[in-house]
Amino acid sequence: MGRTATLFLTFLLVLTSMTGCISEQPIENGIELVVESEATNGTLVQVYSEGELISNSTLKIGFDFSKTSADNTLVSFGIDPLDGREPIVVDAGSETEVEVEFFYHGIYNVTAFAVDENGRQQSNSISIRIELRIEWTESNTNEPEILTFYPQPMNGGPYPSMIEVYSIIENPNLLEDLGGGSEPVQVTWNIIDELDDVCQRKTTQIQDGETEYWNTIHFNTFQVHDLSITVDDSQERVSIDQSVTILYQS
Repeated sequence: MGRTATLFLTFLLVLTSMTGCISEQPIENGIELVVESEATNGTLVQVYSEGELISNSTLKIGFDFSKTSADNTLVSFGIDPLDGREPIVVDAGSETEVEVEFFYHGIYNVTAFAVDENGRQQSNSISIRIELRIEWTESNTNEPEILTFYPQPMNGGPYPSMIEVYSIIENPNLLEDLGGGSEPVQVTWNIIDELDDVCQRKTTQIQDGETEYWNTIHFNTFQVHDLSITVDDSQERVSIDQSVTILYQS
């Protein structure tokens, strides 16, 4: 299928560039804190094939303190991710960049700080937006697996603003080389919440050798959900190429 090859290239994380100063504070405690980063948001990517997880990316963001200055000698730069981990600290005498790795989607209001030789500290908050895209493919199946997605942020931050679902189903012409063809197939998409209530549904018939798609936005981001596909004629087989993206308000 057209998008299938692309899906397997998404081992690489996606970053939205935003080069420049993201934190610059007036001089306090004799420290002028200036922090720069190439990005303040990005997308984690999970890739599934035939229902099995084959890739799960993390996201690394570097924070550059090289333009920070102070009346006294600076001894450390750091980032506190405020997600239960200890602050990431480097020796200001030898390093000016602090790299933070993110494993889960969410809004992170991290704290950047610099400390001088007298123990005086200057800090500032920086908002980092980490989203999640799940890429999912199945081939030649009449019993599609259920795609379960978890919109709750693991860091205790704000909930996502929405979930985008984009799903393509193909009814392949398996007998094309023999001059024959299979029958039309009826499929149904369902988004089901953790109370087993159907939140959204679409049913369509796919002709032999044709594809159909469903693109929808879901706004219930407070519960675990299942994206299920039912093939009404169990004798027919389909191929599935879909993505679920958990999005936060920028």
